[in-house]
Amino acid sequence: MVMRIELDDLTRPQVHALLEEHLAHMFELSPPEQVFALDLAKLRVPEISFWTVWDGEQLLGCGALKTLSATHGEIKSMRTPAKMRGNGAGRAVLVHIIATARQRGYQTLSLETGTHPAFEPAHRLYRSQGFQVSGPFGDYLVDPHSAFMQLRLEQADDPA
Repeated sequence: MVMRIELDDLTRPQVHALLEEHLAHMFELSPPEQVFALDLAKLRVPEISFWTVWDGEQLLGCGALKTLSATHGEIKSMRTPAKMRGNGAGRAVLVHIIATARQRGYQTLSLETGTHPAFEPAHRLYRSQGFQVSGPFGDYLVDPHSAFMQLRLEQADDPA
């Protein structure tokens, strides 16, 4: 498998299908008011960069980076298709997002994810890259369905 990561314009049908899968799964696992996954329209804004991971024409995963301030970014829309899990695409796009955040001069990279047991593989992936449990950031509030994690980039070693 030869993975390539592309800055994506969100126009390909495969990407649309993956994002629809992502949203549907989030609504299965969390109450509707606690689903913070973004749809296509909300991903197509200047403050969000969106990447996809491919092997030839096969979509392996995606992830996004939202600029919150000049020094703070948020990871959004991390997803690997259910049938493609375990191939390293999630790790690859996460490492790419962390490197991009460093290049942009961010000091902090944050994320919100769910607390349902189905999110544990994602929690392990984030911890493996140095993320630590934190409190809410931005407009998020403390909620039993949300887990918050943060990576301090100025102190982090490059795990790649």
